[in-house]
Amino acid sequence: MAADPSPALGELLRQLAQFVGGYEDNASFADGHDRWSLYRAAMDTPAVLPLLFEAVALESDGPLASGVVGEALERVPGDERERWVGILPPTVRDFSARRARDLGVLESIEGGAMSAEAVGDLIDGWSDWLQSRAVRVTADEDVLRVVSQRGRTKRIRRAAVDALRQR
Repeated sequence: MAADPSPALGELLRQLAQFVGGYEDNASFADGHDRWSLYRAAMDTPAVLPLLFEAVALESDGPLASGVVGEALERVPGDERERWVGILPPTVRDFSARRARDLGVLESIEGGAMSAEAVGDLIDGWSDWLQSRAVRVTADEDVLRVVSQRGRTKRIRRAAVDALRQR
């Protein structure tokens, strides 16, 4: 049986539960699955992101905290991502740090700030997730051509070809 969270975290969890509703007043949140459900609900409520940040900073379950941060990175402004990654223990920080970088690249592609040449230079170092998402966010035919030729998987290359056909 899991232990109850620290008193400080317990108080933050109760506050989060009040904001998002649907949780009993006497919930202990000893179970990581229950905390995950609460954190997920809080992520969908932008007004409580600062409170969620505080709670995750106190979360003793590193993989759980990493999962929350990984999800939150897509919901927070780009200039806040490093702060979110920084609250994670170093042992579970790598995935979220990579995702934060990927999101920055994705925003550059989506905004047209990254040329097809730059994509060609960098694509081999991109995750499958980033390659796939790049296809969905760009309207730049030259970028799509690069991905259609150099994407890591057949599925990614095919998605880029399909996106080119729809242009």
